[in-house]
Amino acid sequence: MYEANVKLNLASDYMRGAHVNIIRRMAETNMMETAGYGLDPVCESAKERIRKACGCPGARVEFLVGGTQTNAVMTDAFLRSYEGVIAAETGHISVHEAGAIESDGHKVLALPHDLGKISPDAVHCYIEDYYNDGNHDHMVRPGMVYISHPTEYGTLYSLEELKAFRKVCDEYRIPLYVDGARLAYALACPENDVTLADLAKYCDAFYIGGTKCGTLLGEAVVVPDPDRLPHLFTIIKQHGALLAKGRLLGIQFDELFKNDLYMRIGEPAITAANRIREVLRDKGYELYFESPTNQIFCIMENRKLDKFSEKVEYSFWEKYDNDHTVIRLATDWATEPEKADRLIEIL
Repeated sequence: MYEANVKLNLASDYMRGAHVNIIRRMAETNMMETAGYGLDPVCESAKERIRKACGCPGARVEFLVGGTQTNAVMTDAFLRSYEGVIAAETGHISVHEAGAIESDGHKVLALPHDLGKISPDAVHCYIEDYYNDGNHDHMVRPGMVYISHPTEYGTLYSLEELKAFRKVCDEYRIPLYVDGARLAYALACPENDVTLADLAKYCDAFYIGGTKCGTLLGEAVVVPDPDRLPHLFTIIKQHGALLAKGRLLGIQFDELFKNDLYMRIGEPAITAANRIREVLRDKGYELYFESPTNQIFCIMENRKLDKFSEKVEYSFWEKYDNDHTVIRLATDWATEPEKADRLIEIL
């Protein structure tokens, strides 16, 4: 339960431990002896649950230790040495992964964004401009499209946009990859119309976020066509993203995909975030923009922010002007109504 006398922490959505079902299962299986590296019955059970949820019985599913490792592995697995990955200039791989993609020898080809999103038309124009340049053989070839759902701004891609990305990628024979670090919050959002089955149908690969969505650690990569990346396991190992005690990841995803828990686990975050947004508006605070998921972006006067920060942990987003700052508040899968109540009192 939330403790009312402690400083509120709304800085991010991975500050908690794990869902109680996961902790219980971890304790129950603690002394189990299994094969390593995800080659155990628990991991296979989790993979089967994920395949079923995605409506893709032949998909390859692999468990990796974290989001940055997952993005680096998948980018390196798909790209040749002379290729780069198209992403929004605000995308996680563009800003907050410390050059992980570049350290593998691949350039992030950053495009302007609209509330965290890039458009299929912009991707099409970028690739067309590349091929129409007489010197393109001297340039980094666009070899992959990266989007995240939700985006870094908490916004959502629509199913129609996903289909349009698929069309562009098919035209140029390049893969479409979706970062699902916060996917549970999209799935719990009424405004969302993209399902796991849609991702499996229109993407070459995507990952189901665990770290920000109820696990202690770990992400689940889904590759609908296993022949697309026949040596993925080895590439994961090569990047140091393969957990020796793989069942620890399998246990967590086996629980998340039991009784459709993953489809519901983001609901408390969405409920709390919507309530906070409503109160912010009522109290005269200006939202930087509207986002339907668990991330709230608010413009706050610097003179108020100093006092606010004494009681609330938040994320600095960007400077708005000399007197105002954009901050981010993030709810999570376990945000209690009492926590939202306390924030409302502080506001």
